[in-house]
Amino acid sequence: MLKGFKDFIMRGNVVDLAVGVVIGAAFTGVVTQLTKSFLEPLIRVFVLLLTGSRDGIAGTAPDFRGIPFDWVAFVNAVITFLLTAAALYFLVVYPMNRLAERRRRGEEPPPKAPSEEIKLLTEIRDALVAAGHHTPGQQRGALDEVLGRRNEPPVNR
Repeated sequence: MLKGFKDFIMRGNVVDLAVGVVIGAAFTGVVTQLTKSFLEPLIRVFVLLLTGSRDGIAGTAPDFRGIPFDWVAFVNAVITFLLTAAALYFLVVYPMNRLAERRRRGEEPPPKAPSEEIKLLTEIRDALVAAGHHTPGQQRGALDEVLGRRNEPPVNR
């Protein structure tokens, strides 16, 4: 059951979706602030230069019976979407696709060498086994004697 769950989670689409949602949520705030603080005023400056209006956008915003249509907010939303999508593609999707392609071709990076601690523990275990000491699960314990399992061989785990 756990193997099936692991296979499901490690499937590319689920991982892509999870990473995309988390990074997208975090990155959207940054991009929104960038567009509001930098790009929106820049658009207003260009409109001021193009129209010659002193207040920049007031003379160019269309309105219907006194209700203005804030097209700068729409441009802001489009820019936010495009920047977020581009960042997610280049920082998440593209590297994951390259990794998946490498795996398909068999160019997976070699596994890491065991750490020094693991090497030392392996040497200690091998030395204990060579000296005739038993590893856990091979010895009979007091509980075996109480339960009357004196004649049964120990269970290897």
